[in-house]
Amino acid sequence: MILRIGGVPYGVGAPLLAGLDDRPEVEFVTAAPTRLIEELRAGRLDAALVSSIEAIRCPGYAIAPGLGIACRREIRSVRAFRRGGGPIRSVGLDAGSATSVALLRLLLRHPRNGDVAAEVRFETIEPTRRPADLPHDLVLLIGDCGLAADPGDREPWDLGAEWVRWTGLPFVFAVWVVRPGAPVAELLPALRAARERGRGLGAVDGTHGAAHYDLDADDRRGLQRFWAECRAAGLAAHPDPAPLPEPDSGG
Repeated sequence: MILRIGGVPYGVGAPLLAGLDDRPEVEFVTAAPTRLIEELRAGRLDAALVSSIEAIRCPGYAIAPGLGIACRREIRSVRAFRRGGGPIRSVGLDAGSATSVALLRLLLRHPRNGDVAAEVRFETIEPTRRPADLPHDLVLLIGDCGLAADPGDREPWDLGAEWVRWTGLPFVFAVWVVRPGAPVAELLPALRAARERGRGLGAVDGTHGAAHYDLDADDRRGLQRFWAECRAAGLAAHPDPAPLPEPDSGG
């Protein structure tokens, strides 16, 4: 049986993806999260490490337990860059991560509402490491560009830190989303083995320890809060997905 698994090309995903491209039973696909979502929805992937909001955008998904990309304070790889001198009227979005876009929209709707004009225009941008060169009042960058961007004269917002300050909960940016009917008995051991191998690689994700990859009960509560906020804001509509059996649970 060939397992079709998708992962992100960013360094922040490396601790969950280690060795998957070497396994003979795995067909490993690397692409931006939005592209992986397309493949997952089309049934061309069994599982993908993608934006956590995707889990409640289509029915029938499950998520692999205990694995994801999360933060308890800052994340460093997902930042927005705010130009001073007035309210935010235009936002440039690196749309590679649907969760990061949704999170920014929630922050502008709630704790950062006072920074926003009555009408805001959202536009997709090409990733850059020089957000100050763009005309938008706020620029969202993710992944390696988010990590390495030069703020210039702009105020950087770390979206992970903004969420924790607002809710008091961790934020989960990405999870293993599993399509309906996927071969779970073969799939989960491969994902767990990749995480075990990733631990041995050390700090290779570029976040200097800001991200963590083993999700606990607090992370789950943060994820459930995010899903609830997304539904309330009209950003997604489906119920929370069922988690697959925990390791060694006998399920």
